Order: sequence, then structure tokens, then C-alpha cells
Amino acid sequence: METHASYWFGASDDEQRSTTVMEAMRLYRAAEVAMRRRTQRSMDMGENELLVLRFLSRARLRDEPVTPITLSRYLGITSASTTALLDRLEMSGHVHRTPNPRDRRSVLITVSDKSESEIRGTLGAMHERMMAIVRGMGEGERATVIAFLDAMRDAVDHVDH
Repeated sequence: METHASYWFGASDDEQRSTTVMEAMRLYRAAEVAMRRRTQRSMDMGENELLVLRFLSRARLRDEPVTPITLSRYLGITSASTTALLDRLEMSGHVHRTPNPRDRRSVLITVSDKSESEIRGTLGAMHERMMAIVRGMGEGERATVIAFLDAMRDAVDHVDH
């Protein structure tokens, strides 16, 4: 069996088997990035706008209030950038601002029904294909995938100096 180095990993049999997993992950990430670009074009939005809509949709499901400060922290952008982003999303009818009943100095941000409908229309079929794959997995397979993804997330969540 011919072996060769891939990425920056070695050429041992174990390294090659491990590298095939890393390569599959790389290909998945590339496909996901391409999907996000297509979604951005079809919805005529930037990445942060889509991130905000997804964040607000999840918050709506959990009945969690979201303020502009919450979004600034989530996106890692300034309050001025958040205000400009929310202005664009409000003008396009994708979000609503309402007074915060608990803090009169603040507003709450909610996703509009229009956004929910657009997101479902744009991503619904893809999400259903993804869920069909997961539904076809056994409990042990799901547990293995979840453990793997959690461990990989932990591995990349730290910045090495």
C-alpha cells in the first residue's frame, strides 16, 4: 500500500486513516461555506444579517429576549455596527424593534414572520435532507458523531499563542 503525507500530517497508516476523516470534514466545511454564499445571494444579505436572523429565530423558539447588546456580543461587532445592521434588517422588514418592558432605555429585537418564511423557503429542503440523514442513524452512531463534533469544537475553540 502506497502512503503519502497529506495536510501536514505524517504518512503512517494510522495518520492516513485519521487524515481521511480530516479531509471529509474539510470537504463538508467547504460545501457549507458554498451553501452559505448561495443563501446570502438568494436572500440578498451578508453573513452577519443571516447570523442575526438565525440567532433571533432560535431565541424566538426559546422565548428569550434579545437586545442589541446581546447581538453585538454574539457577532463580536461594535454597537454602531449593530445599529447599522439592525437598521438595514428593519427597513427590509426582517426584524422588529419594540420597547423593552423591563428596561425603558433598551429595545428588544425580534425576527419577523417574513424572515421566518424566507428562511424556511430558502433552507427548508436542505434542512430536511440533513435531518433525513440523522434520522437514519442508530443511537450509537448519533452519540459517536455528537462526541466527535463536541471534541473537534473544543479543539478549535482555543487559540494557541
